[in-house]
Amino acid sequence: MKEIFDRLSADCSRLTTKRYSTSFSFGIYFLGKELRAPIYSIYGFVRLADEIVDTFHQYDKQFLLDKFKHDTFEAIALGISLNPILNSFQQVVNHYGIDHELITQFLKSMEMDLSEKTYTPELYNEYILGSAEVVGLMCLKVFTQGSSSYYEELKPYAMKLGSAFQKVNFLRDVKTDHQALCRNYFPNVNLALFCDNQKKQIEHEIEAEFAVALEGIKLLPSSSKNGVYLSYIYYKKLFNKIKRLSAEKIMTERIRISNTHKVGLMFDSIIRNKLNVI
Repeated sequence: MKEIFDRLSADCSRLTTKRYSTSFSFGIYFLGKELRAPIYSIYGFVRLADEIVDTFHQYDKQFLLDKFKHDTFEAIALGISLNPILNSFQQVVNHYGIDHELITQFLKSMEMDLSEKTYTPELYNEYILGSAEVVGLMCLKVFTQGSSSYYEELKPYAMKLGSAFQKVNFLRDVKTDHQALCRNYFPNVNLALFCDNQKKQIEHEIEAEFAVALEGIKLLPSSSKNGVYLSYIYYKKLFNKIKRLSAEKIMTERIRISNTHKVGLMFDSIIRNKLNVI
């Protein structure tokens, strides 16, 4: 029975999420029960593509990404894939009517990571659109459960949240991106000379996006609000930690939030949500 394979596929996506991201796993756990498997499936898909471009250095990344793209759209068309992650993802795409253009845009940004680039403001915005904003929109399709009007209302907020998350990731990972992967996403910034004024300009962008995103979180249905707010709180805490450090400091170490601290943030977000003081 295919139902057994579908359950196995969903389990693979859930395990992938938990293995790679404790923060998103915490957030997903506090979504409504019916939303967890679809969001795990989206994260599993995104994670596989990210692994191809970030870690499979001894393999032909372009070939692997091209094959992954082909296999993704084949799975969506056929309604099945022998790759469990893609099988669970295609179910979500087909069930919730996720626009294929969002998937194409995401994979385009992943392909941008295969070659060294000097990022102009236009390329920077295009990369963030594909790597983060459209992922937020895929999740929003699940959260709004078929309501096109609700989706369109919340769409700008979801994009701002995805963008803020990604820019925080850029700052958190700037040492690895620069030294190990030879990447610099920030336009008009020489990371060899990265200074506090440049860092503050990036932080101003992030603060503005977080403020807009929070207004959108308040409009989410109860089934998704708590989980999304928890992810927001985690990233805001990480961002605040990064803000307190110099540009020189974040170029020498990767900033983290401990799992113990994440648990504390989890309880704080639950209380705030229940008291309606988000």
